[in-house]
Formats: sequence, structure tokens, C-alpha cells
Amino acid sequence: FYTMNIEELYSLFVNCASVTTDTRNISPKTMFFALKGQNFNGNQFAEKAIESGASYAVVDEKEFENKEKGIFFVQDTLSTLQELAHYHRKQLNTPVISLTGSNGKTTTKELITQVLSKKYNIQSTKGNLNNHIGVPLTLLSIKPKHEIAIVEMGANHQKEIETLCRIAEPDFGYITNFGKAHLEGFGGIEGVIKGKTELYHYLRNNEKKVFVNFNDSKQVELTFDMEKISFGTLPEADFQFQYKLNEQGRCPEIIYNSKTIQSELIGEYNISNVAAAVSFGLFFKVDWNDIKSAIEAYKSGDNRSQITKKRNYTIVWDAYNANPSSMKAALLNFSKIDGSKRVILGDMFELGESSYAEHQEIVNLAEQLDFSTLIFIGRNFCRTKINLSERSFQFESREEFEEFLKKNPIKEENILVKGSRGMALEKLESFFAEN
Repeated sequence: FYTMNIEELYSLFVNCASVTTDTRNISPKTMFFALKGQNFNGNQFAEKAIESGASYAVVDEKEFENKEKGIFFVQDTLSTLQELAHYHRKQLNTPVISLTGSNGKTTTKELITQVLSKKYNIQSTKGNLNNHIGVPLTLLSIKPKHEIAIVEMGANHQKEIETLCRIAEPDFGYITNFGKAHLEGFGGIEGVIKGKTELYHYLRNNEKKVFVNFNDSKQVELTFDMEKISFGTLPEADFQFQYKLNEQGRCPEIIYNSKTIQSELIGEYNISNVAAAVSFGLFFKVDWNDIKSAIEAYKSGDNRSQITKKRNYTIVWDAYNANPSSMKAALLNFSKIDGSKRVILGDMFELGESSYAEHQEIVNLAEQLDFSTLIFIGRNFCRTKINLSERSFQFESREEFEEFLKKNPIKEENILVKGSRGMALEKLESFFAEN
């Protein structure tokens, strides 16, 4: 069979306004890629995509090809999507910043985007479209008008970041941290470090620049021989900051050359995310007042460290994701807030053989801290041993906890809700609103 080559496909792409893999996102001048998964076959929707207004559709099953309608055949749509994104990247003069890390990468990406947007026309990853499909789609959304692109890279296995770097060819990179996330896929914390540092390897081998948090000894150790832009509280950092702790668990104030920035974000753990964004702003010569206004105006969404007030209590929502590192940081931060405190924790996933030990460690930590009530939800937490039975409660499911709430109304002034995305703890919000 004849398959369209990348140059031919690119000549069609340049006349398109967007690329999508989802027929629900079809608009005029869209190019649709028919991807396949365990439970779906996008090839079957190619004709529907054209009928919905797409200019072209790309399929990898010959029976669905229809050149007259603009449906073209390739051997593999996913690898072609990636190849097209890489080809497009090669045509661009736009500098690419790539971000990865175990925790905080989406928040950091959003902060950097807000800061750099004060001076430049920026394109950045939408939401968390940061995988082997999302990164190519982000790259293909970059137009000649964009002056800087920010590409978030997620991974849960070795070699994924390496592949994404090969596609995106970043000019700058930053790893937020190395934490206990996706331990199952990476094969433990050492595997996490090995997987994430594939970004460092790419930057080093291609003589590109890396941003380094000098307060993170692991980042310093792994970038000792690289061309770097450094930040932190140490005097040898390129951008030297002071961090002033706040009461009530807010993100610390950042001080640079006697000038201050106070983020609306909560958590001491967010200071490195804010400091990274400030450093990118300073490096790219954004005016200080613009950096300050961008950071101070930013409010997180998607249940990431969001604060809402309901009746007589304040809720800290951190239900977008959870792993042992972020769970520990959230608990320690929440413990610093004044007033009575209830903690609602949902299971952490993808921890492999260390799942039981990691959940037990979180239970032990939570019971050591000054919380009025401890709620543990999910099968993993139900396997753990609780010691403070008068204030620690285990529930197999969110629904079971909701039944408990009906008979045991909340008395605490502050509530932390934290759990993995699959636990859908954000659904508790409607219940809190009623009670």
C-alpha cells in the first residue's frame, strides 16, 4: 500500500488550524488523527470527523481510506502524529522549555506561562496533556507567532521522557523534583530518578540549558557538569532568593533584592514552583513588576491546592493527584494551620510492591500530627493499622464515608481533602455543600 510521507502530510497540516484525536473537538480546518486504544478504534470515526468539518483525517486501517474525502492512510497513526510533531518542531524558530518532575509540574508550568506571557506570545501545554499523545498535540499547536513554547512532560515508565525529548527537542529544561510517584512503573525511587533525568541527558548531550533549584541537593548532584541557570537561597545561585515563612500554611513569601512576591498558593511545598517561575521570568528579562503581578494573580484550579469556604469551615482541596511525597508535604503543611483540623485522605495508586508500606507510613505520620479527625478512604488505606481509633476512621469507599457523614456532621474548622485522581474525592464537594 502507498502511505503518505511526512513531507506530504505536512503540506496539508500547514493549511490546518488545529490537530485533534477526538471527534468532539472538531472545528473547521482541523486535522484528525484516528488513534486506537484497548476499547476504541478511531479509524471508525474518520468519516464522522470529515462530516463534522475536519479538513483531513489520518487513518492506519486501509479500509477507511478515502482520498476524495480527505482521509489518508499511514502505517501507524500514533507514530505518524509524533513524527509530524517532530517535523513541525524542526521548522520552528520557537525556543521550547520542557518541564517534568514527580510533583508540581502542572502548577509550575502554569506559573511560568503566566509570567512569560507578560512579555512574550506563549504557547503551553493545555491542562495535563503531557504524554506521548499530548506532547505532539502541544507541539503541533505552536504557530509562527509564538515566541516561546512551554511543554510539560509526564511519564510513568523508563524511556518515556527520552522519547518525548526526541520529539520536542527542548532548548531549556527543568525538573521540579524527584518524589515517590509512579513507583510501580518506574521500579522504585531510583527508577523515578533515572526516568526523570532522561531530560537532563538530552539537554547535556545537545548542549542545552537546564534550570536548577540549588536547594534540591539531588538536582545539584545530577547537573554538576551542565550549563545551568540556578536559583534558591544559597549565595552561589544565579538568582538568590529569601523565603519568608507564613503562618496558616500559605506559600512562603519570596524576596529578591529586597523586593517581595506573595503567592496565593498554599503550602511551603509550592515555594520551589513559584521560585522557578520567578527565575524563568528574570532569565527571559520580564519586568519585575510584571513577574510579581503574574504570580500574585495566579489561582490554582482542577482541585490542586484550592481553598473553598463552606458554611462554618474551610476546605483545602488537593484531590487532583497523590503520591507519598505530595501526601506527606500536604499533611505537614496542613498541620501548621490554626484551629481544629480534619484530614480526609484517599488511596494512592501505582505504588506496586511498596503500596502497603507507603500507605502505613502516611497513616503513622497523620496520627503523629495535631489533627482532630482522620479519615482514610480506599482499599489500600483499609489494609493499614490505625492506632488512634477514637479519631481515626477507615472506609472502603467514598460512598461509605458519605453515609458516615450523614450521622456525624463535621465539627472542625479546617478540612484537607487529598487523594489520587482515581478516588474522585472532588465529588465530596456537593455533599459538603448540603451539609
